[in-house]
Amino acid sequence: MQNQSKDPLHGITLQAILEKLVAHYGFDTLSELIPVKCFKANPSIKSSLTFLRKTDWARKKVEELYVKSLPKLTN
Repeated sequence: MQNQSKDPLHGITLQAILEKLVAHYGFDTLSELIPVKCFKANPSIKSSLTFLRKTDWARKKVEELYVKSLPKLTN
């Protein structure tokens, strides 16, 4: 029997999370849901990753949105 983590974030990178959220919501909606400058001013995956890797509270919000949005993202 193999132990599998019940954590929905287990094994997924921040980049994969962000790419799925951007594909589903777009940066405009993301900036409304999580009001951070990296989603508003000249947004890109690269600049957002740089910011999120340095800013724990913002990363946590992105991860929470991802977990909350999982049912919508898998359809």
